[in-house]
Amino acid sequence: MSKHLINLTGLTQDLQKATSDLHQVNSFAGLLRFIVLVFAFFSLITIAWSTSNNCLFLGISIFSGFLYALLLICTHDMTHYTLTGWTWFDSIMPRLISWPMLWPYSVYAVLHQLHHGWNGSDLRDPERVQWTWLEYQSSHPIVQWYVRHQWSIDIFLAGGVGLILKTFIHGWRYRKLVSRLPQQIFIDVAGIVLVHGIMISFAITNGVLLHYLLFWLILERVIGVFMQTRDHLEHYGLWGKAQTHQLTQLYASRNFQANSVVGWLIGGLNYHGVHHGFPGIPFNNLPEAFQRIQGVLETYNLPLMKFDNNYLQETTFFSQHYALICETKPSEIIRNN
Repeated sequence: MSKHLINLTGLTQDLQKATSDLHQVNSFAGLLRFIVLVFAFFSLITIAWSTSNNCLFLGISIFSGFLYALLLICTHDMTHYTLTGWTWFDSIMPRLISWPMLWPYSVYAVLHQLHHGWNGSDLRDPERVQWTWLEYQSSHPIVQWYVRHQWSIDIFLAGGVGLILKTFIHGWRYRKLVSRLPQQIFIDVAGIVLVHGIMISFAITNGVLLHYLLFWLILERVIGVFMQTRDHLEHYGLWGKAQTHQLTQLYASRNFQANSVVGWLIGGLNYHGVHHGFPGIPFNNLPEAFQRIQGVLETYNLPLMKFDNNYLQETTFFSQHYALICETKPSEIIRNN
C-alpha cells in the first residue's frame, strides 16, 4: 500500500472522526424552523388576501414569496431526512409544500442523490449549471450568447418555471438509469394536478380566479429569483475532481459568510461545501462541522475549503464574467475576465 493511499485513508478517517458527533438530528430545532416559516407565510397571505389595497397586496405577496422560498429550502433538508429526522414527516411535508408551486419534489429528491454523487466529477450531474468549453464551442452562436449571459437569463427570465422544466426534463432523461423515476414523475404530476385542481376550483367558486393566478405568478417570480440564484452560486466556477470523492465535494461547493439569522433561515446552506462532504449533518451543526473540517485539512497540509465573503459579491461577479469547465484539466476553469 502506497504512502499516498495511506494518507488519503487516514484523511478520510480523521474527517469522519472529527464530525462523528454532529450527525444527530435535533427534531425540535428543525420543527421549530419549519413552524416559524409556515406561520409567518400564512399570516402574510391572510393579510394580503384580506386587503383591498392593490399595492399592499403586491408588496405583501412579494415578501410571502421569499418566505415560501425558505420553506422550499426546508424541503432540501427533508431529502436528506435531516430536518426533523422523522421519516414520515420528511417524506410527506415536502410534497405538500412543493406541489402548490408546481415543484416536482419527488423527482428532485431522486435527482438530488445523483447530484451528490456526481458533483465535480461527472458531467451528467442533473444540477450542473456551468457549461464546458467543448459544449460552448460546439453550440450555435445564439446558445453561446445565452451562456455568456446565463445568470441574468436563468435568474430573471427562466425563474421558477425554468427550474421546474429542467427537473422534469432530467427526470425523464434519467428514467432508465434510475428505475423509480417514472413512478416519481407520476406521483408529482398526479399530486400537482390534484392540489391545483382543488385550489383553482376554490378560486373559481369564490370568484377570485384572476386574483389567484396573479398571486401564484408573483410567488413564482420571487421564488424563481431566489432559488435560481442559490442554484447557480452553490457550485458555479468550482468544478473539479480531487483525490477522493469527499474532497471533491468539499472543494467543488461554495461556502459563504452569513450572520446566524440568515444561516438559520436558509438551513445552513451557506456552508454548502460541508453539506456536500457530509450530507447527513443537520443544518444547525454545519458551522461547527466547517471549523472542524478546516482543522483536519490544515493538519494534512491540504487547501482549505473556499469561503466567500457574501452572496451579493459572487452573484455580481458571475453575472458579469462567465466561467467554462475545461474537460482536459477538470480542476481548471476558463473565465472571461
